[in-house]
Amino acid sequence: MTLVGGFREVGENEVRPADRQAAPRPGELGAAVAMRTFFTPPFAGLPVDLYTKIEDGAATRHRTAVTVHPHSTVSTSTYFGRFPASYWQRWTAVGEVTVRANVSGAGIVRVMASDSKGGTRTLHTERVAGTTETAALWTVSTGKFADGGAIWVELVTEADPLQVADVEWLVPHPHRGRPTTAVLCTHNRPEDCLNTLRALAADPAAMSALSAVYVVDQGDDTLESRESFESVREMFSDRLHYLRQRNLGGAGGFTRGLHEVLADEDVVANALFMDDDILLEPDTVVRMTTFANSAVEPVVVGSQMLQLLHPYQIHVSAEHARFTTIEPGLAVEGGLDRADLTEELQDRRVDADYNAWWCCLLPSEIVRDAGYPIPMFFQWDDVEFGYRIRGRGHATVTLPGAAVWHADFDWKDEESWVRYFTLRNALIIDALHGDFNGTASAKVFLRWAAECLVSMRYAQAEVLIAAVEDFLTGPAVLHDGDASTVGRIAELRSRHPETARHKPSQVPGLTGSSRPIRKAGPAPAHRRLVLAKRLVWHLLGKVGGSASISSGDAHWWHVGLFETAVVTDASQESVSVRRVDRDELRRIGRKALRTALRLRREGDRARAAWRDGHSSLTDRKNWTRLFQLDENTSKE
Repeated sequence: MTLVGGFREVGENEVRPADRQAAPRPGELGAAVAMRTFFTPPFAGLPVDLYTKIEDGAATRHRTAVTVHPHSTVSTSTYFGRFPASYWQRWTAVGEVTVRANVSGAGIVRVMASDSKGGTRTLHTERVAGTTETAALWTVSTGKFADGGAIWVELVTEADPLQVADVEWLVPHPHRGRPTTAVLCTHNRPEDCLNTLRALAADPAAMSALSAVYVVDQGDDTLESRESFESVREMFSDRLHYLRQRNLGGAGGFTRGLHEVLADEDVVANALFMDDDILLEPDTVVRMTTFANSAVEPVVVGSQMLQLLHPYQIHVSAEHARFTTIEPGLAVEGGLDRADLTEELQDRRVDADYNAWWCCLLPSEIVRDAGYPIPMFFQWDDVEFGYRIRGRGHATVTLPGAAVWHADFDWKDEESWVRYFTLRNALIIDALHGDFNGTASAKVFLRWAAECLVSMRYAQAEVLIAAVEDFLTGPAVLHDGDASTVGRIAELRSRHPETARHKPSQVPGLTGSSRPIRKAGPAPAHRRLVLAKRLVWHLLGKVGGSASISSGDAHWWHVGLFETAVVTDASQESVSVRRVDRDELRRIGRKALRTALRLRREGDRARAAWRDGHSSLTDRKNWTRLFQLDENTSKE
């Protein structure tokens, strides 16, 4: 039995013999499988109600089959159980979908639908009866879902039980009919990556949708160092391609796979990017591939992200970003935001501006038209690509019911080198695709820097200054694919004692009684005035005392009340100690002011430089140079 991200793989003894859902069977229908209905998740510990719900009575649920006990009702009006009809009507020419299932016993099968407001209607009702398992087909129209709505199955029994198994949703063969190549980028997460590969290999339908799998390993704790790697490789036969390279970040890892897939100029393909720290529902590969191949014109197809630590919760249903205020990953209007998917469903169709690369399918036509990803090591690279292709007239569809579980962002510690990339890359993207204004960006930068200083995060303030300086330098900072940037920023941070991490029980120089827990009050109504007041207090030495502050209470206006603060990291694994340092406050504050003035004066020049250099950065030749540079470096 294997643990994956805290979830246990379902053992063979927990699966009924009829759990045999295999590769798609086009058969006489000349159809393709758009999705399959599963009644339980692929891993124990994940919410079963994301797959099927027992509305009344009792039922026995297995992965590919359900037995509905007498006088009971079971519904697949769930996150993974609903066919997203509105998206199929909007983006494809498919006019109907056929539900195929193996049925035995007696009961009523209803094919149900919703509208954009969540109202329900019945599309088809059939009473079934029989002692032997028979194949059943129910075909319904997808023509009344323009603004929203989905289709699902409802099973009702009376005096006898009803068993339904191997449910597939069939659409006419896609006019593209191309397989997908998966690209997994990994860095020091070999077990997570191997588990994702196992999940793919164990699902025949997912495997039938894949022509190849590229694993780009950029870490020093490698997949090939694990004994199980060879057995996993054998599962894929010659379809698995394992590549090693220096750490070029997510963009460099994913683009290496893309670069290999599109090496032949005549190749047309789907490239499916997948993170290494995900828990995979294998049917996501089937759903995204069939949808992409069925689309009237090439579109990027993205999966949704479910929270790994809160697996019933969605991140957002479709994303957009605000550049100047540096806010990625925002829910589009009408979309879900951190919603409980066992309580809320996606009836209203919404359109994404872009899709993050935790799991995202890119057709080759779009890549060749818009160029390759920009070689930014971390953060906003997927945002930049999404808005670039949007500017070229290509759509991104975030498909409900296609999802992976990904590490919760709220539990990731951004008090690190990450903040450098957040600011620098947001400035670059605003310059490339937004209404960049140096004065407005300087105000945002100064506010961020001041908040860092007043909460004794001197390293973070210096990191932000470096981000602005590098943005003003222009495209030359990406000459090596950002490979040297992480080390440079890490060295900058290491000069400051508050970056050290300590065990909560072993904080140097402070006893438990000297750091009582202090909760934050409400956010100030006049933030600018309070921020200025806190800075003056720090400069004049008018703060004192020490406190322990939780991650959720670590707001600048609260931390800034104390001379010493022991702050819990977002990861909940350690604490940092922040102390007022007036000399550093003055030095970094003056530097931040000078940098803001530079951004205001030189912003337009930098914007022009980034726009002029953009096409060469995203050209295949530039990536070829970067990969060859990597190969030459590894030979030395």
